[in-house]
Amino acid sequence: MARRRLTVQEAAEVLGSSVDAVRSRIRRGSVESEKEPDGRVFVWLDPDESGAQSQVQNEGSRALVEEMRGRIEDLREQLAAERRANEENRRIIAALTQRIPEIEPPAQGVPSEPPGSPESATEQPGRVGPQPSVEGAQTDAQPRRAPWWRRVFGG
Repeated sequence: MARRRLTVQEAAEVLGSSVDAVRSRIRRGSVESEKEPDGRVFVWLDPDESGAQSQVQNEGSRALVEEMRGRIEDLREQLAAERRANEENRRIIAALTQRIPEIEPPAQGVPSEPPGSPESATEQPGRVGPQPSVEGAQTDAQPRRAPWWRRVFGG
């Protein structure tokens, strides 16, 4: 078969590449070309070059498409597994929330400390365990004395 004389755009279609790629190949000298006096550029292609180039690109494209299909299938399987796990987690959470009794709010006028709460602790060297608070240490039997400064200055 004889070589074919094609425009840059036609050569790009035959080779399965862009016009810029064909122009780059012309500049590098990897494709034979000629320029007409009116400025148009033509590319000379061998029949085996155009067919082989497009076949290689088609095989490469097929391989990429198959690889991408495999990856997409893997991702679909992963997504399905994650959805199943999410459904299981939601089922477990729903079961747990049904087992939690509803907590009643405290009644009005009830002290904030629950009955039987431990006494407040004060640090005293040599003693271990909870200590009565300073205010609760005095009994009603002993009257509380006024501070010294009130006794001296009055008040």
